[in-house]
Amino acid sequence: MPSVSLWLDKSDVAKHIDEQIDRLYTLPLDEFTAARNALAKEAGREGGAVKRLAKPPLAAWAVNQLYWDRRPEYQSLVDAAERMRKTHKAVIEGRKGDLRAAGREHELALEKALKATVELLTGRGQPITDAVRHAVLNTLRALPADDTPGRLSRALAPGGFEMLAGVVPKKGPRVRGSVGPKVQESESSKGRGPRDLRTQGPTDLKAHRDREAAERAVRDAEHRARRAEFEAARAAREATKAEKRAAEARDGLERAREESSAADRDAAAAVRERETAERKSRDAESALETTRKRLENR
Repeated sequence: MPSVSLWLDKSDVAKHIDEQIDRLYTLPLDEFTAARNALAKEAGREGGAVKRLAKPPLAAWAVNQLYWDRRPEYQSLVDAAERMRKTHKAVIEGRKGDLRAAGREHELALEKALKATVELLTGRGQPITDAVRHAVLNTLRALPADDTPGRLSRALAPGGFEMLAGVVPKKGPRVRGSVGPKVQESESSKGRGPRDLRTQGPTDLKAHRDREAAERAVRDAEHRARRAEFEAARAAREATKAEKRAAEARDGLERAREESSAADRDAAAAVRERETAERKSRDAESALETTRKRLENR
């Protein structure tokens, strides 16, 4: 097949190839490799880049289908994830934000997206094992990602607190010794040094102790949340690695089956050739015998 560059200008070639790459990721998974190789042959100078496009594992392929065929569910999940991240950022920076509501919205969108993805897999006859379902869920939870939407070539793992890298937490009140937060000077005390907490009344001391207790509770909760987040991210990475190993094993099995089929075809062809040769040999012997008899009868 001649290169598309023979009849299209450069911008049209790029657009054509881009559209065909999109099409690759909408095809049934077992058609990806052959279609990619065919596109690489007709892509001219871009053929090498096209040939390097990796066949996605099942979980990534499933999320790609969600993007192409169930865009509302996909976009709702991405929007909810963006809002949740913005809320996390706002709270860490000391601004107001309802983390519980943002998390609940994201979980609902995640549930709908997972259900839609499973329906797509089922409708296309793909197996849904626990490992596949888990890998799909992790990939959905990791959205949005840096990868081009609809062209995932790998299963994703949800990020931990690294997704908030660069966010500067708002500094809390300064602590003076082990007593509690520094007390702001009143107008009447300026020039006389800060007030000593020991000179405050019982109500003020109780307020400071309550504030200290509340701050400790917040720090403890943040520590537990961070630990849980990191553990979830670690488990997700392990699941992604397992899915990758399973995908590699499936690819190896597929290649072995193809090689076995090719060997069977070659063996069948060899048997046919042998039978043909034997038949020709018998025919030749028969013809020779007939010729001998004719000569003897003369």
